[in-house]
Amino acid sequence: MHVRRADDLPTEPVPAGSGTERQVLIGPETGPNFQMRRFIMQPGGGMPRHTNTVEHEQYVLRGRASVGIGEEIYEVAAGDVVYIPAGVPHWYRASAAEPFEFLCMVPNLPDRIELAPEDD
Repeated sequence: MHVRRADDLPTEPVPAGSGTERQVLIGPETGPNFQMRRFIMQPGGGMPRHTNTVEHEQYVLRGRASVGIGEEIYEVAAGDVVYIPAGVPHWYRASAAEPFEFLCMVPNLPDRIELAPEDD
């Protein structure tokens, strides 16, 4: 399938997240090189500090959030582009004012996700 409507594709809750859903727009069964996913966080939602064994390329569609990457914290908004290297701890916290939504592209490689200890 070359063209699909995103609204026709299912969403699923992100188990470790709070108020966060994921939607696979292009998965390994569709394209050989990468996956495209959409993440939707409700106001105040987010994902805890974790690592992945694959890199992430992200584009923010709407809303605002704090994103921790390694030791840095970034305030991101619609139109921002985010790169997260493989193995680097990262987390997300959506603004309390509005939903936060972004596209996330990752290589079609095995990925292991591990929760990382929170910084004190």
